[in-house]
Amino acid sequence: MTMSSSPVLPSHLTLRKLRIATGLVMFVFMTTHLLNHSLNLISLPVAESGLRWFAAFWGSAAGGVLLYGAVLTHIGLVLHALYRRCSLRMRPEEAFQLVLGLLIPLFLIDHVVATRVAHALHGERITYESVIRSLWVTTPVSGVRQTVALVVAWAHGCIGLHFWLRYRDWYRDASPSLLMGATLLPVLALLGFSETGRLLARAPAPVSPLPEPGVLASADAGLQLARLTLYGAFGGLLAGTFGLRGLRQWRERGATIVVHYPGNRNVRVPRGFTVLEASRVGRIPHYAVCGGKGRCSTCRVEVLGDPAALPPPDELEKATLERVGAPPGVRLACQLRPAHDISVAPVLVPHRKRSRLLDVREMSPGREQEIAVMFCDMRNFTGMTEKRLPYDTVFLLNRYFALVGQAVEESGGRIDKFIGDGAMALFGIDSTPRDGCRAALRAARKIAEDIERLHRELGLEFPAPLRVAIGIHAGPAVIGVMGYGRARSLTAVGDTVNVASRLESVAKERNATLVVSEPVMRMAQVDTNGLPADVIQVRGRAKQLRVFVDPPVSPP
Repeated sequence: MTMSSSPVLPSHLTLRKLRIATGLVMFVFMTTHLLNHSLNLISLPVAESGLRWFAAFWGSAAGGVLLYGAVLTHIGLVLHALYRRCSLRMRPEEAFQLVLGLLIPLFLIDHVVATRVAHALHGERITYESVIRSLWVTTPVSGVRQTVALVVAWAHGCIGLHFWLRYRDWYRDASPSLLMGATLLPVLALLGFSETGRLLARAPAPVSPLPEPGVLASADAGLQLARLTLYGAFGGLLAGTFGLRGLRQWRERGATIVVHYPGNRNVRVPRGFTVLEASRVGRIPHYAVCGGKGRCSTCRVEVLGDPAALPPPDELEKATLERVGAPPGVRLACQLRPAHDISVAPVLVPHRKRSRLLDVREMSPGREQEIAVMFCDMRNFTGMTEKRLPYDTVFLLNRYFALVGQAVEESGGRIDKFIGDGAMALFGIDSTPRDGCRAALRAARKIAEDIERLHRELGLEFPAPLRVAIGIHAGPAVIGVMGYGRARSLTAVGDTVNVASRLESVAKERNATLVVSEPVMRMAQVDTNGLPADVIQVRGRAKQLRVFVDPPVSPP
């Protein structure tokens, strides 16, 4: 295993991207293949016609180079990644996907030999009738094996796509439709296969089925040799990978390091292990939401010692640390491969004593995005309701919550939460920062108008007028699914949220309805010439902030 990035070998990130790209090529092939199978539900001639279109590309020289190049490259990269792993300890879903991937060649070699290799050696035309008759009538055991192979290959590809896309912004909303399609397509393909198989079984035709595993030996010695060669090659590659792993581990037995954790917990591992792999070997709870791929910062650790003595971070780790603003001495445990003994302290520490640990892998690790945040609070609510019946208080709150929620949603925002008589709303999550700031200003104006209307309706019931205090700020915030159990929801955290909350307090202090920060007005492209502005010191921030109090704006 290399101890640092090499100018000759591709980086880990490059290899991972290549593995994803080759996997996508095979997934597209599988998708078109299953779609073609599904045409058997219409009729066998329609499926044969689709097969000609399918073979026009995938059977061409360019399609063959693309497909077989992707297959060989993907297998090589998977075995390379398997060899590089310092430990085979992994999460159950990772192990499940790996096992499925290693089973695919064992299931498909016979089918490839009986179709593709037979066509290449003898020029025998591949047709749906000959293949399905062979699998359904002549050797039904092979048909069952191919059915299992189809499910295994499709499941492996879908799991890989899920791991790749699960943290994309759009994936959360699209995943139900994608899951439905991923379930429906193989079902339709298998139904098409069985429908045509039953038809051929009832009306046998005088055609010679393609050679299948049960008749390969007696049918063609060349195909038998090809079958044994492919099995031997894959088995040799797999055995060689594990053999080289064992040889490397044997050579590294004398070259070990100790990773020291808080609480006098020490883990001895071979040199070249990442800190995260050391945690897994020592069964030390350690967050790694992205699975140890350097795409999140939940595994980061503080190095208790001289960080200059460590290998420098590669481009992937450096970009992640810069994005989260990590201070000096903080590294990603999944990327740090110390060459000497090291003492570390995980920044995010799981609770060890809980009967069931919080499964953060099911949550979004969050993303940083420019949004607008609005806090809204009813003025003097406690004084207005202290002498009222509880049911009357609940009635007023529900009316207030309804008008705030409707104003936010109609303006294109999202209610984050209601806290007492206050509300927090987010704008621009699914749009641009400009649109988010404009939506926040529209919502604030509508809330003020609706509160005035509610006061005219219920004003006689209260000793003081109904008024609200609203604060709006815009900037970067971390957006993700947070919480526990059923109390999880999409929310935002960060300095932008804190400042928006402080501005709502400033609105109360200045007896104003709305306080808007200058970034909101700038992003919304509102002309502020001639508008009175003020510079305030926001509690908890070193820098002062320019704000507008009750600005007479009418956002587009």
